[in-house]
Amino acid sequence: MGIHDGHREKMRQRFLKGGLESFADHEALELLLYYAIPRKDTNPIAHALMDRYGSLSAVLTAPVEDLRKVEGIGENAAVLLKLAPQLCRKARMADAEQETVLNSSERAGAYLLERFADARNEVVYQLCLDRKGKLIACKCLGEGGVTNAELDLRKVMENAILTSASAVILAHNHPSGIALPSEDDYTTTDRVKKALQTIGVQLADHIIVADGDFVSMADSGYLDGKTDMMP
Repeated sequence: MGIHDGHREKMRQRFLKGGLESFADHEALELLLYYAIPRKDTNPIAHALMDRYGSLSAVLTAPVEDLRKVEGIGENAAVLLKLAPQLCRKARMADAEQETVLNSSERAGAYLLERFADARNEVVYQLCLDRKGKLIACKCLGEGGVTNAELDLRKVMENAILTSASAVILAHNHPSGIALPSEDDYTTTDRVKKALQTIGVQLADHIIVADGDFVSMADSGYLDGKTDMMP
């Protein structure tokens, strides 16, 4: 048994018996790092992470390339730190989508704030809804922007048809800006709306997310002057 094995086993047993409630933030990191750094004391590494980033949430949202600047953090440990919270969020989103009703801009905005929480690049999503506003599927249309050249209208229509959607919400984020529509956003909204109309599907909203906030183009009156998401 190595010099750290006894301590590691005590930490594991403590977690198995009581979860993470009694753990300090650095202890939780120390425990997680056991599974990427098998033969080194991870306590000072956990402290170094907390000192560098200031909080547990900041550690878990830091870029992989920056995490690797911390002494003792290799690629495996950096990827694990990045993977763990995203895996949990993916599970939460999957559970939420089972019974998610997005029949108001407030509900859709709250859902999208969670969806875009860790996005560092611009991402475009298509939310496919049934007649009652229940979320059928959330489809990623791509990264990089929502300009005319980058949004595939054929894919938007295909997603709507394959999911038997009655309505669609288009959504994207402004990672380094504010949640206000650009000229490209308005142009794209018009193009998507017209394309969906040809297959009898409503564009219920186009929501822009930025810095923990969102703007609904339906609420602004741009889409038929309606504030309700569904007819």
